[in-house]
Amino acid sequence: MTVWIIFLCAIAVFLALDLGVFNKNPHVISSKEASQWTVLWVTLSFIFSGIIHMLYAHQYIDNPTNLTPYQASIKYITGYLIELSLSADNIFVIAIIFSSFKIPQKFQHRVLFWGILGAIFFRGLMIFLGVALINKFDWITYVFGGFLIFTALKMLFTKEEEDFNPKDSKVYKIIGKIFPIKHEIHGQKFFVRENGINYVTPLFIALIVIELMDVIFAVDSVPAILAITADPFLVFSSNIFAILGLRSMYFFLANMLEKFSYIEYSLIAILTFVGIKMLLVHHYKLPEWASLSFIALALTFGVVFSLKKQK
Repeated sequence: MTVWIIFLCAIAVFLALDLGVFNKNPHVISSKEASQWTVLWVTLSFIFSGIIHMLYAHQYIDNPTNLTPYQASIKYITGYLIELSLSADNIFVIAIIFSSFKIPQKFQHRVLFWGILGAIFFRGLMIFLGVALINKFDWITYVFGGFLIFTALKMLFTKEEEDFNPKDSKVYKIIGKIFPIKHEIHGQKFFVRENGINYVTPLFIALIVIELMDVIFAVDSVPAILAITADPFLVFSSNIFAILGLRSMYFFLANMLEKFSYIEYSLIAILTFVGIKMLLVHHYKLPEWASLSFIALALTFGVVFSLKKQK
């Protein structure tokens, strides 16, 4: 448990510095600042693969699936890339939610910060539940694999849906029944009190809707990474680094997502690949470099073809 405690404490320190020092005062995060933070998080995420190698080489952490240090590092990187790629749709939905509730840019970071805390809790819960199911029931991998292929086919054949309006969602109506809603922005406050009545602000509603959407997206992403490894620490750490980098990626990519129109096909290919891998797991195991190479190539082709189309 020592490694787990140190890891969680390090994440807590990063988050405390983020909100308490670097983003203490609300401000609009420029593309330059967002790109710098994105590079920092991606760099830290890949550096952590070296720490993974050291932890497993010296047996500082439980190794329930008997991985070599090299295998552990590759599985971590593969899982991280999967989570990062599946975050693309999440970023797009976050942009729609902020636009719908008219959240000013300078307050968006605060909403995402608290959203990250909730995401860490719910992802952790779903990961440990998924790992427990896989370890107890071998056949559950077929269920996860089939679900991922179904999701990929749904993405491929579903026609363009109507614009998502969070204000029409059930969660918005439920919150309205529990709390009086103040439709005006009151700085970066989630709650305001007027005339003895507590109101929730649009920032709070946006936070709840974002949390709900993250849980929905986790239903796809958690089984996807469990196709790579059932090692709890590798699954959790790769998820956490992807989530931590999501905020800076949002500010960097939110206005450019429409340019990457072929990324969706990359996600379809990745989900199909990991789904097939889960279905074959008891019959044939792909080498780790093959999984990592396929995911990296799928993302590369999606970006390259999107840029060519844009030209």
